[in-house]
Amino acid sequence: AATAVPLHPKFTLYRANKGQIVSSRIVPDAMHKILLAEDDNDMRRFLVKALENAGYQVSSYDNGLSAYQRLREEPFEMLLTDIVMPEMDGIELARRASELDPDIKIMFITGFAAVALNSDSDAPKNAKVLAKPVHLRELVSEVNKMLAA
Repeated sequence: AATAVPLHPKFTLYRANKGQIVSSRIVPDAMHKILLAEDDNDMRRFLVKALENAGYQVSSYDNGLSAYQRLREEPFEMLLTDIVMPEMDGIELARRASELDPDIKIMFITGFAAVALNSDSDAPKNAKVLAKPVHLRELVSEVNKMLAA
């Protein structure tokens, strides 16, 4: 039987019983699934690449309604969403996501941080807000923190 040797929180190297490496192939552990809703194509591609490079599985959509329909089909650990989008805005998407799964982690990435933080808004109160422009290190760090909590 092979033994799994942890190398990094996101990867495992499999070894044979006698300690020889059977394969140098690095196999991702069960990856956290993130649902991304962002209507700006360049920003969406940028965020997907950064999160996938950090070891996350990302499903991305260019509007809130499409993202919500996907969320109804399968569970995600985190919703990462812009606020101002066509068809369904990020606040409504986050509200509906919380109704479907009260444990889902929610992060807004927006140029309209004051809207999300407004106490009168319908945004879930435990949501995190990152202001655009987003720095990749900060994004990945905040996602890591939220998913570890």
